Amino acid sequence: MDPVRNPYAPGAGQRPPELAGRDRELKQFEVVLERVARGRPERSMIVTGLRGVGKTVLLNAFRSQAIQRLWGTGKIEARPDQSIRRPVASALHRAVRELAPRHRAPDRIEEFLGVLKAFAQAEPEPSGKGKARVHRWQPGIDVPAARGRADSGDLEIDLTELFVDAASVATDVGVGIALFVDEMQDIPADDVSALCAACHELSQVGGPLIVVGAGLPHLPAVLSASKSYSERLFRYARIDRLDRESADFALLAPAEREKVTFTEDALDALYGAADGYPYFVQAYAKVVWDVAPDTPITADDIKVAAPEAESELAVGFFGSRYERATPAERDYMRAMAMLGDDPVPTASVADELGRKPSSLSPARDGLIKKGLIYSAERGLVAFTVPHFGKFLRSQPA
Repeated sequence: MDPVRNPYAPGAGQRPPELAGRDRELKQFEVVLERVARGRPERSMIVTGLRGVGKTVLLNAFRSQAIQRLWGTGKIEARPDQSIRRPVASALHRAVRELAPRHRAPDRIEEFLGVLKAFAQAEPEPSGKGKARVHRWQPGIDVPAARGRADSGDLEIDLTELFVDAASVATDVGVGIALFVDEMQDIPADDVSALCAACHELSQVGGPLIVVGAGLPHLPAVLSASKSYSERLFRYARIDRLDRESADFALLAPAEREKVTFTEDALDALYGAADGYPYFVQAYAKVVWDVAPDTPITADDIKVAAPEAESELAVGFFGSRYERATPAERDYMRAMAMLGDDPVPTASVADELGRKPSSLSPARDGLIKKGLIYSAERGLVAFTVPHFGKFLRSQPA
């Protein structure tokens, strides 16, 4: 088979050739966009799931839907050690620039940009030990910073005022603004609280600005711990592995466009290997395409390709994450793996290691911060990466 014509795309956040099994979520977001456009009350949207299920891909698909409706859009990727003030400022700057050519009052745009610049610069930076804190960052906005609006230094107050003003600009144009936040669980705790408060204010005033987040399965708990009303503030969509029909379609549709097909036995073997996880489907299919001599692709081709696909996953998908962990954290994960693939009690992990649970808190917290495990509920932990336990059990001690 010609590798140049290989249609499969196992990349991080890279859209597969066929976005299978996500029609329900796409339709839900279409409803959100339509309701906001009509001035109807609507909640912002949160997508959660394990690594490799296609959260970022779906987030980008949502953004494409918003762009098709001529909305202003911006996207950020949260980091645990970074405030969202500057990333949000940059994202909203881009969103408003998309709307500016259609706005009838350039002065209104400049007025908002002045507020946006003030918001961006309201986070002081240390200028050195014992010296006053000064503003150094320049957001690239060619208007004077406004005063008295979104510049208090309190992110909750500033973000709320900024969102209200951005929504007002969108209202002038007759559209909306969508802010997309990937890895949302990594937003610092105080910033999560500020973001929820700003969204809450918008939901009360009916402003056409929505926040669309994607994150790991414990993201709803992170939001709830920040603001109790967050459970009612967002529309949640949990995505998981593909069912058999969707997984087959993800394989067959792009192949048939290249006049290639799979035997039924090959589809059985691929679903068994990939277990329906979108990233794995693409990873196995890409290798199988390259090693198969001709169409139709058979179960024998899958047998030949599987070791290479698994080797690539072991290095790129599993191994790269494992290498980020400290020796103590690796011991903790190996103990989790020995207890099975479902969420496991932290007390059982301690028993497996012959340690007191309190002594393992640093390792557990470090793994959570690195996004390798998450707390499914109080007292339970689970891997953020599907099949990670299986990978660890296959590794030498």
